[in-house]
Amino acid sequence: MNFSRPPVLIVGAGPAGLVAALTLLQNGIPVRIIDKDPNPRIGQRGAGIWSRSFELFNFLNVPEVYDLAKPFPEIHSYKTGTLEYATEYLVPHLEPTPSIPFHAANSLGQQLLDVILRRHLEKFSCSVEMGTELRSVEQSDEGVTAILAKNDILETFYTKWVIGADGAKGVTRKQLGLTFLGETRDNIRMVMGDIRLKAPGLDRAYWHRFGNFKRGISLRPTDEIGEDGWQFSIFDHDLDVTKVAQSEEMIFKIISSYVHTEITFNKLVWVSEWKANIRMVNKLSEGRGFVVGDAAHIHSPAGGQGLNAAIQDAFNLGWKLALVEKGLADKSLLETYNSERLPVISEMLEMTTTILSQQIEGNKFTVPQRPILSMLGINCRFSSIVLDEFAIPGKPVNAYDVLDEKNLEAGDRAPDAPNMLHVGRGGSGVKTLFSLYRPWYHTVLVFAPSHADAIPIFGALGTYDTSVVRSAVVLPSSASVTSVTSPVDFVLVDQEGHAYSAYLMEAGQMKVFAIRPDGVVGAIVHGAEGVKRYFSKIFLDA
Repeated sequence: MNFSRPPVLIVGAGPAGLVAALTLLQNGIPVRIIDKDPNPRIGQRGAGIWSRSFELFNFLNVPEVYDLAKPFPEIHSYKTGTLEYATEYLVPHLEPTPSIPFHAANSLGQQLLDVILRRHLEKFSCSVEMGTELRSVEQSDEGVTAILAKNDILETFYTKWVIGADGAKGVTRKQLGLTFLGETRDNIRMVMGDIRLKAPGLDRAYWHRFGNFKRGISLRPTDEIGEDGWQFSIFDHDLDVTKVAQSEEMIFKIISSYVHTEITFNKLVWVSEWKANIRMVNKLSEGRGFVVGDAAHIHSPAGGQGLNAAIQDAFNLGWKLALVEKGLADKSLLETYNSERLPVISEMLEMTTTILSQQIEGNKFTVPQRPILSMLGINCRFSSIVLDEFAIPGKPVNAYDVLDEKNLEAGDRAPDAPNMLHVGRGGSGVKTLFSLYRPWYHTVLVFAPSHADAIPIFGALGTYDTSVVRSAVVLPSSASVTSVTSPVDFVLVDQEGHAYSAYLMEAGQMKVFAIRPDGVVGAIVHGAEGVKRYFSKIFLDA
């Protein structure tokens, strides 16, 4: 096979496909990304972005996502036939903390999110090929043969790997022979979309909901559509949603029937029908093919987990595939994409289905949102490639869990810490731990009472390629160091004790943390031998 072409084909250019592409490109792996639609997608769609996803965008160096996202407004829930309302909150407001800098769920429409991510792909001279669809996939030991079609002209494309990010109705999953088992609840349907309208009686500072979950409407203001833009949902379990979705006139009429104030309709921007599908694949890969996001799992929008889970799928897969493609890791590393993510998805589907059931039983739009939805507690403590020399073995593990900041084990999300004074080679100024974490290398943190105490670790670290392993010594606030010559990349003084607190370090203690490219704690070990043991799980000949 001729592999002068990009070694990875990504099918589908929604957030999951774009994140997969950007992660691989930042790792130095060329990609080809295609989408069957002739034009970029429009529509807010699932707009909720949770804390963990903001962290991943931070690691990808895409700050615009957090900068442009807006807090969810207070909800005004109206009594039927009136403009009298009760105030509700979709998510509680939480202030950032030293270990959790993005401590909120904010909204950013997928149309704008896609634009942001495409711009970052362009920095790598990569653009999405629109109007190009996958017809079939054949695999061999050497690679993948994909038949593509554009304007009814067929192309045979040889590549090494294929990633299906083409949604629930996509071709890739079917071509890989993966099942998509679950249920369809035909009695739970809605019409959703974006609309431009003016209603002087509706304050754009609030999210407005009329009626109830069985029969009602929702209007959330969003300037991303326009100064008169709203994301709308129409709930009516007895409604012919297909007929309504095809009729601008019917949509205007239904909204007018609920909103008892003057409305001037400008434009229906985008509309789609939705019905409750709760499904997931039996596995996330087959041979050289993988699925991410909606191609692998779909569920209720309750809890706003879908977009976020899709991004996290792509990020988990991306760094592993990059190491294998570079020849630095064995293909078996890719099996951990399935073993780490499938339990998360399974448990997440149970949670979102529970929330949906609560909405149905209580006939309410809003049910109390749970801390688990931040996704900060998602972990892979059970993974074959994590190593913890301090954890108590045999404890039960929930992959999709609530964050417990009083416990930190290998497989958990790595916390942040601000105001770290850089005193190492060429160093000056202040850093955060998150500023060190990037998707193309591991970061080894050596917590030590003094720089001298960390020296035995340096020999072990020196054996690894600095393009894929970087290191930092983290000294306590009591360390009287202004400048030090060191072979490690960073020597940091934890001026305010935030790192020692977040990583549960005690005075005088020494520990080594290996932070994976996806911001997960890969290892917590005593010293050099533990470092070697961990990297032997990741790298060839380590």
